Amino acid sequence: MFYLASKIAWFFATPSNLLASLVLLGIVLGMTKRCRRLGQGIALSGALALLAFGLLPVSSALLKPLEERFPAFRDDGRPVDGIILLGGAVEASDSLSRGSLAANESAERVLDTLTLARRYPKARILISGGGGTVFGDGAAEAPVIAAYLEGVGIDPARIVVEDRSRTTAENATFTRALIDPAKGERWLLVTSAWHMPRAMGVFRKAGLDVVAYPVDYRTGAGEDALRPFAFVSDGLRRLDVAAKEWAGLVAYYAAGKTPALLPAP
Repeated sequence: MFYLASKIAWFFATPSNLLASLVLLGIVLGMTKRCRRLGQGIALSGALALLAFGLLPVSSALLKPLEERFPAFRDDGRPVDGIILLGGAVEASDSLSRGSLAANESAERVLDTLTLARRYPKARILISGGGGTVFGDGAAEAPVIAAYLEGVGIDPARIVVEDRSRTTAENATFTRALIDPAKGERWLLVTSAWHMPRAMGVFRKAGLDVVAYPVDYRTGAGEDALRPFAFVSDGLRRLDVAAKEWAGLVAYYAAGKTPALLPAP
């Protein structure tokens, strides 16, 4: 129920959808005599907001605190016993229909996991990512990624597939059921930097002491992080990502799925 409600609510609350809907609503109201002025005002406000949020670095300012919450991983020479890769980097249905890996803008999750797998040849690799849509089940992502890793030379015996999860909370719960790290074992958690605070929170809640390995940064360092966008679509896409993640943090904390509103190192 939580999954279904969150997906439906977010469809209507997504900033780009919401602003475009305001423009459309304003146009419709502007075609009526009684609400012509109101409609024109709503349409104009929505259009200006689309331009402002699409071109100004508002979304970067929202995303940067999330991406910098957990520092980049630094190899200190200690052994790594396992690597946990969270799904969200591959379009499973497209990959299966094309017979080739179809990665999205979070492809670094898979690429960095491959690098780690070769750097730590004895580490186990758990891939967590099921499939799901609001009105039915989709293709699971984890088996697709597992097949890709095997195809580029990773020993299948090292790979554990968790293909039931549809949310970050389920990633943690189902992963906990599959692995039982011994005391002192070191497991890396690979996910997007902007998603790492929420991921670390739910894994801690599930009783898994993991080490953050953030990848897939969307903002630059220093002043570059707050430069305007050249295309409205780029700014709106980043705004959708930032707004969804902040909303997820609030919802997870309110539901007791994470021990802190903004988990920290």
